[in-house]
Formats: sequence, structure tokens, C-alpha cells
Amino acid sequence: MLKDNFFTYQAQTTPHPLGIEVSHAKGSYVYDNQGRGHLDFVAGVSAVSLGHCHPRVVNAVKEQLEKYMHVMVYGEYIQQPAVEFTKLLASKLPEELETTYLVNSGTEAIEGAIKMARRYTGRSQLIAAHHAYHGNTIGSLSLMGYEERKSAFRPLMPDVSFIKFNVEKDLEKITEKTAAVVLETIQGGAGFILPEKGYLEKVRQRCDQVGALLILDEIQPGFGRTGKLFAFEHFNCIPDILVIGKGMASGLPVGGFVASKKIMDSLQISPKLGHITTFGGNPVIAAASLATLREITETQLIQQTLEKEKLFRTLLVHPLIKEVRGKGLMLALLFDNEVIANYLVLTSSKKGLILFWLLFEPKAVRISPPLTISMKEITKGCDQIIGILNDYKPTAVN
Repeated sequence: MLKDNFFTYQAQTTPHPLGIEVSHAKGSYVYDNQGRGHLDFVAGVSAVSLGHCHPRVVNAVKEQLEKYMHVMVYGEYIQQPAVEFTKLLASKLPEELETTYLVNSGTEAIEGAIKMARRYTGRSQLIAAHHAYHGNTIGSLSLMGYEERKSAFRPLMPDVSFIKFNVEKDLEKITEKTAAVVLETIQGGAGFILPEKGYLEKVRQRCDQVGALLILDEIQPGFGRTGKLFAFEHFNCIPDILVIGKGMASGLPVGGFVASKKIMDSLQISPKLGHITTFGGNPVIAAASLATLREITETQLIQQTLEKEKLFRTLLVHPLIKEVRGKGLMLALLFDNEVIANYLVLTSSKKGLILFWLLFEPKAVRISPPLTISMKEITKGCDQIIGILNDYKPTAVN
């Protein structure tokens, strides 16, 4: 009955969703309505940083629910959870990144960031990367460097140009007309592509030369997933605007963009209310974000992430696995073709292991488990992956 109602009343994003009927979730497992535990190697697409229903987050949410939920649109009333979260976040970031605007999602955070960059610089041109993914609202979609996914929705936002990620020569396209360069610190949908050979430093230098702002999208790699609180810390590159989301509230809907107060203040005037949001900074979501940030920064989770990456790389050795891309617990298995990738994801789903695809790289399989996953759980899941690949026959259909 529930499955029938799902297909009848709820909009679908694909013709064939995985369709697990969820009963409850705890730690590294999602349980179906038959009581079967599915080991989660995806974490809600990097969103469930601390595992499912982490006690610290659940308690923070419960405590806030009993005080108040929504009381006023963003930025009018002083609400303790949001103030404490943004203060703690600022203390963990470079001094240039001191002020946070809280919103409802990563794509809304991108929208706010590009509006602010245009307002602050007085310029209109935006530059993004080929195979970039920043969300699906019209502004974010305009920055998507993948024509197949956005052509159906044209016309999109004008004055957007594209460069190739990791190609230094393309940086000449950044000029005095450029308001901002918008890049993922690590390209996600493209296959977890890391910046190479000081690439982000060179982008930073070019932006400084021409007076353009640098916006780094850390919606996916942020909050400890790569072995640093934010991935830009690996690459000696501080953005003008940092965009955050996904894992910052351990599974609740959230986003934000961070900048200097000088840049952020440009949204206050000409016009006032340069960006407005009803539910941004919601106290329940902010309480979850605060609990998540405290847990990540007060424990050894970030340091353990790199040890867990080593274990994944040690265990995931197989003739069909051509490469393991990524950093920390943001990893992707690369295969010769998409048939193998589809076989692995779909077979794993039947065997109680949750894997998923990447948006633009059909030959890849995502591995982005909760930061709290144990070494034993990693070993168990990797053994399942190797066993499934051992059973693969070239004639297998997806």
C-alpha cells in the first residue's frame, strides 16, 4: 500500500527509484519495513554527517522544539541557536569568513552568493566550470557545465561563461568584467575530481588580479568529509564567499553562504532585503547544525576520516575497479563502463548495502558514508563490494 501511494501521490525524479520502504534509521544503517538493515555507504548523498539519529543532534532538536520553532522571517529576531552556530563557525574559519547567511538548501545558498557577488562588484559576468554542479534552481542551473541536463530549461541566466577545471590556460577568461568565479572545491557530479598542481591557488591569484570574487562551493565536501573541516584548507586557497549545506545539520535541510562583513553588508542596501528567506536560520535546524559542528570539532572524527579513507583504498582493490577518486570519505569507484557501475549499485541494494551513482559520470559509484562509520562497518561493506564484483559477468544487464 505504501509503495503504491508513493508512486501515485509523490512526484518521482526518475522512472525507476530504488524503492526501499524505510522503517527507521540508526547509526550507519537504514532499516526497511521488513526489519532488514541496509549498511549506508551514501549518507543521504553526503548529508548525514554523524550517522542516522545521532543522540547529540536528536537531543538538541528535541530541546529546541520544546522552546520554539519558527517565530519570524530570517534576520529580524535574535534566536540563540543561529547566533551560536554562526559564531562557532566563524571561530573555525579564516578571519575573512566572518559572517554567515543561513538559508534552506545548498542551491539557495548558491543563489544568494551569486546575487551578492554581482551586487558587491557591480559586474554581471559569472564564470563556472565544465561539468560543474551547484544545484537545480534557475541561477544554479545556469552555472551547471553540462548542457544535456539544462538544455530543456533554457533560456537560463545570461552572462555565464565556462572554463575547464584544472586547465590553467582557461583562467585568461577571468577578466575585469567578471563578478565571480564559482567552483566546487572538489568537483562532485563530475566524478570527485580534485584540484591539481596548485590550480585553486592560481584561480585565487587571477581573481585578485582582475577584482573578481572567488566563490567556493563546499556544499558536499564541507564539515569534515575530506579530512579537514572544509576542503579548501587542503589547497591553500581562501574564497571570498564560502557556500555550505548538506552535512552541516546531519540530515536536516539547510544551507548557508559565508563572507566578510563588508561583502555581506552589500545585501542590506540598494535594495534593502537583497536576499530574503522565510525559514532560513530556523531555530530547530540551527540547533541541529550547532550540535553537528560541535561534535565534528570536539571529537577526532575529522582526523579519523583520513584513516578511514586509507582503509577503503586498501580494501577496494579489484580488477574491475580502475580508480578510486576523491578524498577522505568523499570517494568514487571508477569502472570501464556504466554497466558495471549499474550492476554494483543495483545488486548491492538487494544485498543490504546502499551505494549510489554520480550525476555526470555514469562509470562511477559513490561512496560517502557517515563520518561516524566504524572500521568494522567499512570492512563489512567493502567485502560485500568485492564479492559482488567477483560475481560480475560481462553479460550482466543493468
